[in-house]
Formats: sequence, structure tokens, C-alpha cells
Amino acid sequence: MKVSQRGLYALKALLHLAERWDGGTVSTREIAEREEIPERFLESILVLLKNARIVTSRRGREGGYRLRRPPAEIVVGDVVRLVDGPLAPFGDAVELARLVESEPRHAGLFELFLDLRNAASAILDHTSLADLLERDRRILVARAERAPGATVKQ
Repeated sequence: MKVSQRGLYALKALLHLAERWDGGTVSTREIAEREEIPERFLESILVLLKNARIVTSRRGREGGYRLRRPPAEIVVGDVVRLVDGPLAPFGDAVELARLVESEPRHAGLFELFLDLRNAASAILDHTSLADLLERDRRILVARAERAPGATVKQ
């Protein structure tokens, strides 16, 4: 499984919107600048996310994008599949299961790929945008505590 640059940008944009969940719409320009995403590329990603009903938009001076659902209800696996396709290196889980059953000599190899796909899927399908925001917070707090001159809380 590989997440493309487009997939990474989609996740960063969604995390930005998740951070601003209670604050209304966010402009494409703000997301692009804050997340260091080329604005035209971001626009195409946001249209894809809008068509998939993950985000909603509003036109006009105060327009922009916002999440359609709360961050806790949007899972990373759905976004990765939308932008980058199946999580498996050789198609989806059904195709891998078929290869495990039909491969004459190396069924174990395809079973390994299926196991890998299933493990990645389990993680991505049980991780929401809210979970990622909490991970960010936890990591940044730990990083700040390790910084020179920082006092460690006991």
C-alpha cells in the first residue's frame, strides 16, 4: 500500500478542516497556505471530496469548505481508498483471496499480501480524523516536554 501525494494532501486538508470543525467554512487559500499544498491541486482534491460527500462547500466572499460530518465519523481508510484506490498491492481483498485459492505455486505469497492488506485496512478503518488530531496533540505535547529547557510533568 502506498499513499500518493494526492492522498497525503487530501488527508492534510481534511485534518485542517477537522481542526476548524466548530468554526464554519475555511477558504481554499487558507488550507493551501497552512498545509503547504498547491492551491490548484487542492481545489481538485476538494472537488473530489465534495463529490464523495465528505466535505461541503459554500460560495461567496465568506465561502469555503467544511466537513460534512463530525471528525470522529470520517475514517482514514475511506479517504485513502477514494483518492488512491484499493489498499492491497494487487487489487482489492477479493482479488487477493482469489489468488490465494488459485495460485499454483506461491499461494502463500498472496496470502501474505492479503494479511498485509487486512492489517492496514484494520488500522485505517478504525482511525478517524478526530483520532489523528488527538495523536497530533499527544505527540506535540511529548515533543515539547523533551525540548531543551522544558519541564517534564509527572
